Amino acid sequence: MTDQLPTVSVIVAARPEQADLIAVGAARALDYPKQNLELLVSRGRQPSAQRNAALKIARGELVYFLDDDSAPAPANLRRAIAHFADPDVQVVGGPSICPPNAPFIELVFALVLSSWLAFGPSRARYAQVGTVRATTEKELILCNLLARKQTLVALGGFNEALYPNEENALMDAVQARGGKLVYDPELVVYRRPRRTLRAFAKMLFTYGRGRAEQFRVYPTFGSALNFVPPVFCFYLAVALPLTLSLGVMNAKIVLGPLAVYGVALCAQAIGLIARGGFLAGICAAPLVALTHVLYGLGFWRGLFTKLAVHAPGREHQVVVETVTV
Repeated sequence: MTDQLPTVSVIVAARPEQADLIAVGAARALDYPKQNLELLVSRGRQPSAQRNAALKIARGELVYFLDDDSAPAPANLRRAIAHFADPDVQVVGGPSICPPNAPFIELVFALVLSSWLAFGPSRARYAQVGTVRATTEKELILCNLLARKQTLVALGGFNEALYPNEENALMDAVQARGGKLVYDPELVVYRRPRRTLRAFAKMLFTYGRGRAEQFRVYPTFGSALNFVPPVFCFYLAVALPLTLSLGVMNAKIVLGPLAVYGVALCAQAIGLIARGGFLAGICAAPLVALTHVLYGLGFWRGLFTKLAVHAPGREHQVVVETVTV
């Protein structure tokens, strides 16, 4: 029976000195035959390069990418295997869920991440949204992602000039050659979001920067929605000067969009309260607005950054360890 199951290589990117890896313990608890499972920990300081190094030596037909702090549900592999029975399916993923026992501030961050107004369709990365479906990179996240190894190798692996968003570009390439991506809301990992407001804000800025850099290297229509936050930031920057120059009578022309945004934000706050409770929802609402601003500013930054160039020999900085399952 086990011979009929595909071999799977679980790949975990970690820092060189990192000892406590939640993903390793969780991978060992996966409900899957041990003889069909390989566990690789790739240590370094550039996750894209680390994953590429592990991908090159992985023996599995499928690879399962986990972040060091991802705790996959035990049934994930058997659930994902069913989707790969379709030969057109090349990538399968599901959401990263905040554990219910996480500190209050992290539950607030998770509520923001799963907000439609904050992240649009990408909220499915952080919440169990809908049913199993064909999808795009917008709904999949690298800390909980399975793929056919042969397909990723054929595409050259992750672009190491991109971090983050290297997986988004790779999934776009998979779809461009006819591959199918699948989102399964029951295929979950449990993972805590950022620990502090400062770290959360930095993450939002980095997400915006990464998306802009991805668009510069691989422009697609799929990134059109990501231009909304930077345009919003531009609008905020010019709204006050325009209002002052046009006078009070014409102020409503300039401030009208801001009023509409305020109504949308209030409506989203009601939804957040309904899902997360009054206190968490009230705390999350202003962070939705902060998400748009920081993501937008990060996007503007990413339009003008100097992209890193893959340096030959970088692989020697990565050490891939095979860990006993």
